[in-house]
Amino acid sequence: MNVYSTMSRQKEPLKVENNKIKLFVCGPTVYDYSHIGHARTYISFDVIVRYLKHEGYSVFYLQNITDIDDKIINRAKERGEDPLELAHKFEAEYIKDMETLNVKNVNFYARATEHMQEIIDQIQDLIDKGYAYDTPTGVYFDVSKFESFGKLSNRNLDDLQNTRIEVDTTKKDPKDFALWKKQDEGPYWDSPWGNGRPGWHIEDTAITESYFGPQYDIHGGGLDLIFPHHDAEIAQMEAASGKEPLVQYWMHTGFLNVRGEKMSKSLGNFITIKELLKDYEPDVYRFFVLSTHYRSPIDFSDDILKQAENSLKRIQNTAKLVVAQQENDNLPQDDECSIIDDLESFRSEFFDAMNNDFNTPIALSSLFDFTHKLNKVIADNQVSAESLALIVDTLKEVESIFGFTIIVEDDASESSDELLNILTDVRSQLRADKNWDLADKIRDDLAALDINLEDK
Repeated sequence: MNVYSTMSRQKEPLKVENNKIKLFVCGPTVYDYSHIGHARTYISFDVIVRYLKHEGYSVFYLQNITDIDDKIINRAKERGEDPLELAHKFEAEYIKDMETLNVKNVNFYARATEHMQEIIDQIQDLIDKGYAYDTPTGVYFDVSKFESFGKLSNRNLDDLQNTRIEVDTTKKDPKDFALWKKQDEGPYWDSPWGNGRPGWHIEDTAITESYFGPQYDIHGGGLDLIFPHHDAEIAQMEAASGKEPLVQYWMHTGFLNVRGEKMSKSLGNFITIKELLKDYEPDVYRFFVLSTHYRSPIDFSDDILKQAENSLKRIQNTAKLVVAQQENDNLPQDDECSIIDDLESFRSEFFDAMNNDFNTPIALSSLFDFTHKLNKVIADNQVSAESLALIVDTLKEVESIFGFTIIVEDDASESSDELLNILTDVRSQLRADKNWDLADKIRDDLAALDINLEDK
């Protein structure tokens, strides 16, 4: 299995000890409802974890929850709420959204506020080793002391911008970033340097060190986090531990745009997961996400979502045919076609794609090709019961890896079947009476409900 690492800018063979993988992905800052960009990243890593487990790896998937931050405090002031209560409310909504999207492989969500002692200990360690210093406004990391700062993003120190903190004249250098922000207004925690709360970057390394130690296997997140967030994480942990690298593989998902533009509230194209799910099933969004490689940019629009919806339905309809055919009492004893060879070719193409840096669009393409072949041979009753069982097992296997439904449980009632029979009988009579317009209208209306009639 080959995995692309952002650090090396190339695909590398996945090598871990005893098939055990420690994976950390940056979680959300919970001051609002999660949006479809969050969903893109977390669906992608959910599928990566599903596939790693399928291939026999034992994965511990850790995700942090930033439940204290300027954004949370400011939002709480606007709403007249307690910042921690607001954060934990939106955290619960985030986890609920993930469950709805079938993102269920995170082993533990670690709140920043529940790891305050670990954060303080790591800051003190950095001070003791000369990488951080105390000022009247806070404790800062001295980036000049870490010579390789910016090695993940390939940026020089001169490129560093203080994207998460205000300019502070008490710092030695404007490029230094906050580890501890002193304040006497809540929420705050006591520390050796006075009351305050942690900076953004330090919580991640304090949390990962607590569960994984100073080094682990995979760190994931969105492309926008590489600089300065992940560069800061590397500097903090490698400076504190004296060990490198912090992680073996850095994995990042591409940007999500909405109709060709960056998603933002100011542009009026900001879409929360809850808003998305009013119009589309969770499976449709998962299918849409997996139709693009996780490292590539992805463009969201209603037209593209509808295409994804139709494509998923085509796969599901083929699966329905396969399952229904298993009830056929007149199946051939042996295959009258090359479907088993096609099945083996599909499996080979599918797993080759997934082993090549989790290339889900190529894997999906191979699934489409296979279902296209299936449609014809099943309609012509050329597949044996034994082969049908193997095909169903494979479709269930793909379903478990991708996390969307392929084999849909048939919940149609008998009365629905009877009504459909009445409509088709009426239409046959209309055709016999040469009432083509009305017969065509029935056919078209049924097609709008994904019920396709063919006159043979």
